[in-house]
Amino acid sequence: MKFTDGFWSARPGVSALYAQEAYDIDADGDVLRVTAPTKVIERRGDVLNRAALTVSLSSPLEGVIRVRIEKNTGANPGPGFELVGAEATETTIAVTDAGGTVTSGALTARIATGAPWALSFEADGKTLTSSGHKSIGYMSLDDNAPVTTEPAGVSGVTTTGLAPASAYLHGRLSLGVGELVYGLGERFGPLVKNGQTIDIWNADGGTSSEQSYKNVPFYLTNRGYGVLVNHPEHVSFEVGSESVEEVQFSVAGEALEYLVIHGPTQKEVLERYTRLTGRPARVPAWSYGLWLSTSFTTQYDEATVSSFIDGMAERDLPLSVFHFDCFWMREFNWTDFEWDPRVFPDPEGMLGRLHDKNLHVSAWINPYIGQRAAIFAEARDAGYLVKKANGDVWQWDMWQAGMGLVDFTNPDAVAWFQGKLRRLFDQGVDAIKTDFGERIPTDVVWHDGSSPEVMHNWYTQLYNKAVFEVLEEHRGEGDAVLFARSATVGGQQQPVHWGGDNSSSFESMAETLRGGLSLAFSGFGYWSHDIGGFEGMPDGAVFKRWVAFGLMSSHSRLHGSTSYRVPWLFDDGTEAPGQSAVDVTRRFTKLKLELMPYLYEVGLEAARTGTPFMRPMQLEFDGDPAVDYLDRQYLLGPDLLVAPVFSESGDVQYYLPAGSWTNYLTGETVSGPAWRRETHAFDSIPLWVREGAVLVTGSRSDRPDYDYTEDALVTVYPGFTGTRTVSIANPTGGTSVTLTITAEGDAVTVTSGADAPFRARRAGGDTVTATERKAVL
Repeated sequence: MKFTDGFWSARPGVSALYAQEAYDIDADGDVLRVTAPTKVIERRGDVLNRAALTVSLSSPLEGVIRVRIEKNTGANPGPGFELVGAEATETTIAVTDAGGTVTSGALTARIATGAPWALSFEADGKTLTSSGHKSIGYMSLDDNAPVTTEPAGVSGVTTTGLAPASAYLHGRLSLGVGELVYGLGERFGPLVKNGQTIDIWNADGGTSSEQSYKNVPFYLTNRGYGVLVNHPEHVSFEVGSESVEEVQFSVAGEALEYLVIHGPTQKEVLERYTRLTGRPARVPAWSYGLWLSTSFTTQYDEATVSSFIDGMAERDLPLSVFHFDCFWMREFNWTDFEWDPRVFPDPEGMLGRLHDKNLHVSAWINPYIGQRAAIFAEARDAGYLVKKANGDVWQWDMWQAGMGLVDFTNPDAVAWFQGKLRRLFDQGVDAIKTDFGERIPTDVVWHDGSSPEVMHNWYTQLYNKAVFEVLEEHRGEGDAVLFARSATVGGQQQPVHWGGDNSSSFESMAETLRGGLSLAFSGFGYWSHDIGGFEGMPDGAVFKRWVAFGLMSSHSRLHGSTSYRVPWLFDDGTEAPGQSAVDVTRRFTKLKLELMPYLYEVGLEAARTGTPFMRPMQLEFDGDPAVDYLDRQYLLGPDLLVAPVFSESGDVQYYLPAGSWTNYLTGETVSGPAWRRETHAFDSIPLWVREGAVLVTGSRSDRPDYDYTEDALVTVYPGFTGTRTVSIANPTGGTSVTLTITAEGDAVTVTSGADAPFRARRAGGDTVTATERKAVL
């Protein structure tokens, strides 16, 4: 939300009241409270007829400081997000004549008495960020101001584009020279957010727009801290744009709350943030395999499905999950949880036959119910649908004719919806694609009285949580998985999320990756995308390059809109050996399955610490300024660097940070830092192993869920020193194995803590079979 006309003036129709000084500072238990008048108080008369802001500082978690700014403390405070990890923490509060401090862990908030307003956040003897003159503002909008467009008007998220409320509070935090901002949800524009205006407002805008399906009012910077603006409703961010030296964030109403989260590294910021807002759940090993979809508006029945699955098997293309998109239900009925009997007359039998082929099954749903569906009347009569102010059910035609929206603020509606899902699971469905959740109206009344503005973004959390809960109930903890499109703060607790509606081009492939990296910076551990692009029919080059990228992602799904995505449709028989879409899909699918012992541990780390599966370069190398703007490469876990190829020709440029790097596919070893330009065939991709890595790979390449401890191969890469332990899981229910790797002079010893056979080698060297639980390399 932009309120100013340059540095000096407010925009037409805007009146600004700024916190001018810390007039008095008091300690109230574990809260530091500051009175901040909107004029410097020079004489007694200045306190009359004067607005003052109340600023409260406290700590909900070690290393986190909460700042709450209130114009009128009698106003409804708003719900904020579910800070599930908040806990009583040791906080030191001190007040002197010079000011006050709040210290939590290594983070200190310091407020100076008097004018001008000066609040800073410090750690390790350095100022991380600060809130100075004109950084806290109460902005009033004149209802009679002329209706104008940018830049003269004031914009907001409404049907008119104008600000919907008459009063706002904004906060500003300083940006230092060279300080870069990341995060704010899944955003498809530049990865570095400096210079952007970002509205936190879930929308179904596709991947080539400024809108986002997953809006998260949390950012972190390369200076060792992050900021969560604790408002589920619309938040507007001006990131070094309106005030180029600051990040500004604003919300409508009488209160603004934000939390500063210390690192000092970006990974540690995410660890604290996800500890506070919820860690990703563990996902099952089978979910990492290749998913194949019916696609959206294509024609299909069981025979079509069987032809796809049999075709994959005949071509030696390992498949783990088959997904039924919308038309498994009858048109106009979505979502009624009933298989369309015209094309699927025997759903239980069909799902059983798919299970017999060692496949898991995913099915599409959304939170809407078309009025043609029999359960529409059931939900309407029970009061399970969102209503208008006059008591009528809210309905519209944009998706399914006359559809209503399930009211997940009603516990009975949640139980009813979950009951429908249980029947689906009893039939044999294993996973759910929770589509939509963004088009949530604000002209409605919610069962529990929630603010419609708050519910617009928060709805998706209630929706996904309801589905995930019953999935965990049915399959057990660690075996539940969604494929969700929309999310906000806390959504990472219900994985997996995919990148929404992209198109079939290299440009869309690149913007898709930017969205995934931005989401990783926002606390989401797992992420996927539609291989080949959703809209349109990709040509063979786009499809094959995207296959390599997709299978070097957390989760991998072949899905489209109007056309199928089975690989052989992208071949004409003229391809060189190894270069067909079938060949490329086989190569990268088996490569991922071979890497499963390593990748599964990466997933467990995401659930344990909040560190994302696919890591922006900045997370692992935040001391290297060369990585600051990189958004076309990433790390898959801590040790594998991936640089997708975004061209038909195979030309790619990427960066290797300092250290020794070994090409996983060719064995070549090079030293960084170095920029590289290369040309890759379709069956190749830059895939490098980091210096000192110990990589465990598996003995199978036909499925993702197998006993990784069985004949595992341990590869020790150049630069390994000291002693390290490595876990090898057994996701089939058996016991995991811990290996101890020790460098002893020129020799490396690998020792097992269990009677599990394994093999070991140095990268590029001969393989040694362990004897007596030990291998010496």
